[in-house]
Amino acid sequence: MADLNNGGPAFPRPFHETSDGNFSIAQVGMTLRDYFAGKALSGWPVTDHGSDADALARKCYAMADAMIAARGEVT
Repeated sequence: MADLNNGGPAFPRPFHETSDGNFSIAQVGMTLRDYFAGKALSGWPVTDHGSDADALARKCYAMADAMIAARGEVT
């Protein structure tokens, strides 16, 4: 599981100096895999009451993994 491609950071914020001379701390944020899984969950049909939470979470992460894999494909 250590070799799982998580897609890297979804919304990284680099360290930088602001216009008033202060500094913004770098933040990596959530992984792209987590972001894609959340998006998959938000699009899951509300009428699918047959799935328990654990099964639904696995389905969402499976969708996220497929989306990350598809990003690397050349069409």
